[in-house]
Amino acid sequence: MKHYVHGYSLEETIRLNDQADSLAELLHHDTIWPGGSLVLEAGCGVGAQMKTIAPQNKKVRFISIDISAESLAKAQQIATELDIDNVEFRQADIFHLPFPESYFDHVFVCFVLEHIQHPVDALTKLKQVLKPGGTIIVIEGDHGSTYFHPDSEAAHKAIQCQVILQKQKGGDANIGRRIYPLLQKAGFQKIKVYPRQVYVDDSNPKWVRGFTRNTFTAMIQGISQESITKKLISEEEMKRGIKDLLRTAEGGGTFCYTFFKGIGTK
Repeated sequence: MKHYVHGYSLEETIRLNDQADSLAELLHHDTIWPGGSLVLEAGCGVGAQMKTIAPQNKKVRFISIDISAESLAKAQQIATELDIDNVEFRQADIFHLPFPESYFDHVFVCFVLEHIQHPVDALTKLKQVLKPGGTIIVIEGDHGSTYFHPDSEAAHKAIQCQVILQKQKGGDANIGRRIYPLLQKAGFQKIKVYPRQVYVDDSNPKWVRGFTRNTFTAMIQGISQESITKKLISEEEMKRGIKDLLRTAEGGGTFCYTFFKGIGTK
């Protein structure tokens, strides 16, 4: 990972938690492992996913790793505040895992591969520490799946800035559509991919606030200055794009985005 495109600010921590809270039921209602399992959460970040999957799998032990000590400290703080006691945090790099082969029963990776230049290599490394017959769960979004009403050329251009910046940093903001072939190339078997669509309108104010405003639009706002500095978009057009994204969260607006959840077996 050359660089985490969203940065490590307090605002980004808040955004990640808003995203996780909004999407918890959609993404994780079936993120369940057998009791007694040892699960590796690779790239746990600030613990935004951990605070959902650990409490709903109380008889499972987790080792959650991340390359960032700062993010791990925030994850540990969340676990302490929520009295989550089935997670152990360790600083580690996916490409240099400090575990023996066939160590974990299952592996969980969420919103990580999109930031990695060589995702198949990462999956191969994770496969090495997975027991034969064990499973991996991979969850990613896909910015190319974004559409909304009222439509806006400026908003689409602002979103494309995120795609370009992430590519420049070695990642892929459209990686969701690639989960199946990535798992296949890494040698996983029995692969299934399940699209999880977010559809937001006035009837769901929680998602209007938590996803359209505080997750997706906040993400684009977070990369606006870098996009302008790199001349990917003008300041005027970026402001208009963000304004138009926020308009989709007002009366009569709608917003759609698709996440993809893939499961493979070693």
